[in-house]
Formats: sequence, C-alpha cells, structure tokens
Amino acid sequence: MAIREILEVPDPRLKIISKPVERFDAELKTLVADMFETMYDAHGIGLAAIQIGVPLRVLVIDLQEPDPEAAPEDCGDHGCGHDHRPVINNPRVFVNPEIIDPAAELGSYQEGCLSVPDIYADVDRPKACRVRWHDVEGNLHEEALEGLFAVCIQHEMDHLDGILFIDRLSRLKRNMALKKLDKARKAA
Repeated sequence: MAIREILEVPDPRLKIISKPVERFDAELKTLVADMFETMYDAHGIGLAAIQIGVPLRVLVIDLQEPDPEAAPEDCGDHGCGHDHRPVINNPRVFVNPEIIDPAAELGSYQEGCLSVPDIYADVDRPKACRVRWHDVEGNLHEEALEGLFAVCIQHEMDHLDGILFIDRLSRLKRNMALKKLDKARKAA
C-alpha cells in the first residue's frame, strides 16, 4: 500500500472521463488499497481513482461516522472540548458504478473535496439514489442509498465524468471559491 498524491484544481487530469474497469485482478486490489490509504491520510470520506491520476471508474467511500454507543474519548492535553468518539469504519469499494434511479426530490448539502482543498459550498443533489456496481472481485451489487452516503457517491461519481463539485455551482460562486483557493495557496 502507498499514499499517492491527490490531484488538485486546476490539474487538467481531473477533467478526464474515466474508463470502465475490465480486469478484476491484483493490480485493481492494489489500486483500491492505495486509494483507501491516501483517503484516510488526507482525512477524506471518499476518493475517485482519477483524483490520484488513474482514469478508471473506481471509487472508495468510508463515512467514518462516530460510534454512538462508544463513550467519548478524553481530549488529552490539547483540551479542544470536542466530543471525540471512536469512529466506525465501513470501507466500501465501487467499481464501474452507475446510478440507475435517482430520487426526484433534491437536497442541499455542504460539500468539500480533497481536490479542491478547504473550499466548501452547498450543492443540490437527489436525496436518494439506487446504485449498481461491481466489487473488486467482479461481483455485481445494487443498493438504494440515501442521505450523506447518496451525496457522497454522487459527488465521487461526478469525478469519474470529469466533474468537480464546484462545477455544479453558479459561475459567481465557482469563481469566488477558486479565488479563495488561490489566495490560500499564495499565503501558504
């Protein structure tokens, strides 16, 4: 496993339309392992293969939600005051995913992206969707997703088609987000 570089805007490779996976082999499993390691290292909840420069229709998601049954952990010396709870990891892999039944009802969710660091904006997407995909062994799956999981898979699937979440914003909001990102990069 290896942590790979995450491409950031305006890298033109982020606009490439990813190709379907045809071989379910050890190379695919290594790619997926690297994607998870890269995503966790960057503190993300989703990552598409194109974000690490691999134009294949592969994405990984792990919402890493706090365990509601676990007791809060002590903040230790940093004393931030947050309610730290151990997270429940539920890593999911989607190979050649497709949305087959998006809900008509839209919801607005604040999204961010590892390829557009430190920029967040509200994006309207279907609140639920049915998704069909393969796992790393090539087995076909289908599941109805809703809430944050539905938003996350739609966001990551956009990457497979060369679309960033900022592309779904108005021209004004997108330009403001890009200027904010440019300013942050210059300050760093």
